[in-house]
Amino acid sequence: MRLRLAVSVAFTSLLLVACAGSPPTPDWQASARSAIDGAVTATLVGDSRAETADLARARSEVARTGRPDLMARVELMHCAAQVASLAFGPCTGFEPLRSDASAPERAYAGFLAAQVLTHDDVEQLPSPQRPIAQALGGPDPSIALVQGIADPQSRLIAVAVLFEAGKASPPMIALAIDTASAQGWRRPLLAWLKVEALRAQEAGDATAAARLQRRIDLVLSGGK
Repeated sequence: MRLRLAVSVAFTSLLLVACAGSPPTPDWQASARSAIDGAVTATLVGDSRAETADLARARSEVARTGRPDLMARVELMHCAAQVASLAFGPCTGFEPLRSDASAPERAYAGFLAAQVLTHDDVEQLPSPQRPIAQALGGPDPSIALVQGIADPQSRLIAVAVLFEAGKASPPMIALAIDTASAQGWRRPLLAWLKVEALRAQEAGDATAAARLQRRIDLVLSGGK
């Protein structure tokens, strides 16, 4: 599967749904989708230069509409890709647009920050993330909750949000590693391998820690 296709349909639909159903499709819309897909892919594979360029192009295209609500969606899509790599923190591009964002965007921003949401906010989320959001306010969930998420990026985001909330089990961390590895997503793979290596060190498992460090070194080497 091409990396671009691994971007969650739920995320790209955030950008497109407000403008769908009125053919022909405006040029800016196709260009914006291509650019944000490229920015998300670049974020996941760790290509900072392409990430910056594609994100700037996406912002430029959406700015042509004069709609801050659409720009808020672009910023959230980018932040979601960062969260998949355990890069938590304020979604700085979204915050200045919060007052113009609609309820689904505000709810999704809260979800990406691993906040416990109200029932109404949970209902605003893309359907794959609703059970995850519900789990944030309850007992620690089982691995089946994230195994059932078909889209790789959505699965990584789900585990990352649970991890930030202190609710990700060791099997979930292993699943995140396997998911990132299977997609060739360098940035989240490194982040999750480092989490697992630290766990091995803290458990005194020198063999596992060394094995994980070899994987980290291989990713960092780029095969050279």
